[in-house]
Amino acid sequence: MMNLKVLLPFEIFKELDEVERITVETDKGSFGLLPHRLDCVAAIVPGILTYQRRGEDDIYIAVDEGVLVKTGADVSISVRHAVSGNDLEQLHQTVEQEFSQQSEQDKKVHSVYQKMESDFIRRLSAFNHDS
Repeated sequence: MMNLKVLLPFEIFKELDEVERITVETDKGSFGLLPHRLDCVAAIVPGILTYQRRGEDDIYIAVDEGVLVKTGADVSISVRHAVSGNDLEQLHQTVEQEFSQQSEQDKKVHSVYQKMESDFIRRLSAFNHDS
């Protein structure tokens, strides 16, 4: 059995034991892990992570890009965003809502950066003009 830990930048999203198998998406395609697989590191692309615990159905986690590290029985997955669910259709709807909210936040952050950049250029121009 494996121990799975899904890490976000500021919290532990999931911490599970008795995981029988894990499947993630990499830039090379689907990547599966079983308990006796050799230690490895893999870059994860946005997609669906699937895991199964002993005696349970598959559980799905939509993840952003990140890194998977397997050492012995421990598997750590570090990603920026994650959303979990038992049903792929419900997960799809949740992801769409999360990403639309994230998109709005990204637009606001981008706007703030643009304002800061233009202010910096204006001040730099004024400084060079005064010199």
